[in-house]
Amino acid sequence: MPARAAERVTLTNGFAQVCDHHEVVDGKFRLYTSKETESYIEFPKDQIASIEWVPDPTPEPVAEPVKAAQAPAPAPARPVEAKLTATDLHQMLASAGNAHNVDEDLLASVVKAESNGNVRAVSPKGAQGLMQLMPATAAEQGVQDSFRPEDNVRGGSAYLDWLLKRYNDNLALALAAYNAGPAAVDKYHGIPPFRETQLYVARVIHEFNRRVKERERLAATARAQASQATAVNRQPAPEHKSSE
Repeated sequence: MPARAAERVTLTNGFAQVCDHHEVVDGKFRLYTSKETESYIEFPKDQIASIEWVPDPTPEPVAEPVKAAQAPAPAPARPVEAKLTATDLHQMLASAGNAHNVDEDLLASVVKAESNGNVRAVSPKGAQGLMQLMPATAAEQGVQDSFRPEDNVRGGSAYLDWLLKRYNDNLALALAAYNAGPAAVDKYHGIPPFRETQLYVARVIHEFNRRVKERERLAATARAQASQATAVNRQPAPEHKSSE
């Protein structure tokens, strides 16, 4: 079958991103990871160096090594699902965000994509907890128990902060590295051509944008209500005429 065409967008910092298509909205380039318009990554216009048509990349298949026949290992028991209250999770993310200078809504978006708030979540690859830390990553961040929500969020926030600094606050690259590892991002000089990683980046950014817009809407409503209350308080009291 013929390969489907895609777009390769090169940024001014040298990184490249392959997307399905793009459009310019309010002076910014939106790079869509699929034909749907809900999943996109947005960059300022001055960060785009070039755009070219390329065949849609697919990861090269990796041959499985031949193994001697052996009895299958028993599947590990999956922890029982557990969730925090919305208030507990909010306080935890706010504290970690302040400590590591990472937006609380960004952390919440990562948690939603990684575990949907399940503190006992375990992935098929062994990632654990709210922010799905691999054991090696958890150890690097000083996390002794990834199923302790406070420790997991602290370690995940510190790791995401480190990735943001590594990629000069390029959110898309930091999220790609969080999902696929920094080595994969460095190898492909951008978001790796893995469908899982591309969808993950788009999903987190879409959720982050949604949360930011909702936060701005609530703030605008609060300002309007405060302004209205102030205007009412400044109205002069009606005069009372004394009866003779």
